[in-house]
Amino acid sequence: MKQIDLTFPSPAENLACDEALLDWSEDGDGVEVLRFWEPREYFVVVGYANKVASEVNLTACETRQIPVLRRPSGGGAVLQGSGCLNYSLVLRITDDGPFHNISRANHFIMRRNRTALESAIGRPVGVRGYTDLAVADRKFSGNSQRRKKKFLLFHGTFLLNFDLALVSELLPMPSKQPDYREHRPHSGFLTNLNVPADAVKAALRQAWKAEEQLEKPPLEKIAALAREKYAAREWNYKF
Repeated sequence: MKQIDLTFPSPAENLACDEALLDWSEDGDGVEVLRFWEPREYFVVVGYANKVASEVNLTACETRQIPVLRRPSGGGAVLQGSGCLNYSLVLRITDDGPFHNISRANHFIMRRNRTALESAIGRPVGVRGYTDLAVADRKFSGNSQRRKKKFLLFHGTFLLNFDLALVSELLPMPSKQPDYREHRPHSGFLTNLNVPADAVKAALRQAWKAEEQLEKPPLEKIAALAREKYAAREWNYKF
């Protein structure tokens, strides 16, 4: 597996990069990748099938001039910004491997990530819901998946030193909640890890044996997807 630590200036480029890496592996290069990126500005990201009007406080976002974008994978709405660490895995699907279907992939990836995070923070970590990581039943990581024929994209966010109060302002209670949330508001459900991003990156690199640098990411594809899809209102507000 190759690894790359690559953050683009705009939210659209950062979301486009994940899809471009998946397509790049699927369509020819066949490379497994671990990517890290850390957003520099606030923006909301909704899941592929989310209805923006239901999952986002649009009035608050407009007042603060915080954009709303849509990712190509499932899951709920999240707020991105300084204090978040994002990772993306592009993994090969084989008939007899651990990523053969959605549930097996979720199970394998989440347990490997849990072990890595426990080593980074020195505390027990639980896999909750389907693809959440939590400390003492408070969520610090949400994850989602997109699949193609030969490769899948599995990506997520770690809350390290994030402004959790802003989440409550910009995101209403989600329409779908895991049972372990027990209807808690964002302030009682989310938590920061309060560890350096480099510690988490090192633990995940080791867990996934991602040692070799990815030297030439598909920059033209990333730029095209950012411009034509992820910066387009037709995509971001399609539901």
